[in-house]
Amino acid sequence: MTQRYSTDIALFGGGIAGLWLLKRLRQAGYHAMLFESKSLGGGQTLASQGIIHGGLKYALGGSLTGAANTIAGMPARWRQCLAGSDAIDISDVEVLHDNYYMWSESSFRSRLKTFLGSKSLVGKVEQVQIEQFPACFAEATTQGSLYKLPDFVINTDSLIRSLTRDAQDCLFLLDPAQVSFRSEPGGGHQSIGLLVEGSEIVIDAQRIIFCAGEGNAELIEKAGLKSVRAQTRPLNMVYLRKQGLPQLFVHCIGDDFGLAPRLTVTTHDGRDGNTVWYLGGELAESGVGKSDSEQIAHAQALVGKYFPWVDVDGAEWNCFAINRAEADINNNYRPDGPFLAAEQNIITVWPTKLTLSPALADSLVDQLAGMKAGPATDSSGLRQFLPEPPMGVARWD
Repeated sequence: MTQRYSTDIALFGGGIAGLWLLKRLRQAGYHAMLFESKSLGGGQTLASQGIIHGGLKYALGGSLTGAANTIAGMPARWRQCLAGSDAIDISDVEVLHDNYYMWSESSFRSRLKTFLGSKSLVGKVEQVQIEQFPACFAEATTQGSLYKLPDFVINTDSLIRSLTRDAQDCLFLLDPAQVSFRSEPGGGHQSIGLLVEGSEIVIDAQRIIFCAGEGNAELIEKAGLKSVRAQTRPLNMVYLRKQGLPQLFVHCIGDDFGLAPRLTVTTHDGRDGNTVWYLGGELAESGVGKSDSEQIAHAQALVGKYFPWVDVDGAEWNCFAINRAEADINNNYRPDGPFLAAEQNIITVWPTKLTLSPALADSLVDQLAGMKAGPATDSSGLRQFLPEPPMGVARWD
């Protein structure tokens, strides 16, 4: 016997995009349910460094790109959310550090690159005088310039917990192998078919939202969509763990003409009581294809170069691969901002970057303008077939 359910919106993907959209849509009065294949936030969200940035790294060449223009207002928007004065109230989310810094080498070329980036975002970048250096840099034994950015860092674990609070009734763990999409009579509309433990379930939704990051590719194929393609860009992230590491939140700008920071560092508290330095930037991009030992050796060299005064002897070092997922437009070109593509009653989305999640929600709500919330069946019966998804865990835990 087939069991049928109806809802306004069904979302696939329980990372930052899906959970932010779920909360926003429910606040707008829509009935919504979300399906996650593994764990909430366990993909790109908890693998991100949690930096809410305003695009400075896109302006280091002296000009504002489309990406920088799109992203420039995001730190202020997130601060509104953290203050509880936005449509999404995340005032219970932990801010790991209220400022982010940029550390440049003392060479002329590096100083010039930093200066050009600062001029592009005039009024948003402030050079820090030596007597005002934060504790970690006050002990610096190498010469360099320190800049304070409008960016800040959040605890992504606390963000996921905030967004899922009071949403447990509409979160479902679902193996993608159990999912199919079927065209309803008349065309232009697809419903969701589930085969769970021999039971057939059909969910009719006015809109289906694919917001599963890397998982969107499989969903697009299953639904037979023709107007959107997915792509991934790999990273090889590194972390080191040791008790007593100083709190460090900084981009390190190198002595070359590359636009990406050579090294990006955020600091986190491990569940085992150790302090974690999480390392990204150009290190993660150039490390793709390297063995673990090669990537860790590269990371150790960079940390030793930029922070020779910090004792990392005895630290545990690890690295892991993660894919950034986004839309593929114009032959592997990546979008500047949030991406949405509608085909039939399915909308495929990527925020492109964690910091752009509020902008993605704005765009989706605008696209749904005119759609009326309809009667929805009680979805509590789904719980007997689909459990609640677990919370994701950071790689270093």
